[in-house]
Amino acid sequence: MTAYSLSKSRFFEGIWEGVIAGSTDDTPAPKVAVRVHDQEVPDVAIEPLPDPASWLLRVPVPANMIADGVHTFLISEDSLGLPLGDFSIIAGDAAGEDIRSEMALLRAELDLLKRSFRRHCRETA
Repeated sequence: MTAYSLSKSRFFEGIWEGVIAGSTDDTPAPKVAVRVHDQEVPDVAIEPLPDPASWLLRVPVPANMIADGVHTFLISEDSLGLPLGDFSIIAGDAAGEDIRSEMALLRAELDLLKRSFRRHCRETA
């Protein structure tokens, strides 16, 4: 199993950027999926960086996915079904340190686990 780590670089002009690092220099490029409200975010780009086994992840936040409330974007390595990280956007009336963002993250991770478990059941049946 290949391990990846994700660290945030910046969020600027509607594009969230982060760096994905592989566990070894010969780690293959990850297949990344980003989901919010159980919908896949389109136009996610991953570009190799000069450092071995590291890639720049660019996630454009579509305007139709921004509305009042807390919106948590779950970033996962799609072929392995492993969560890499997340980020949240709070719009409209929002209180500081809102528990809603944590609940949204838990829901998103539960959806990821459900999909992975169903895929596992289909493949082993």
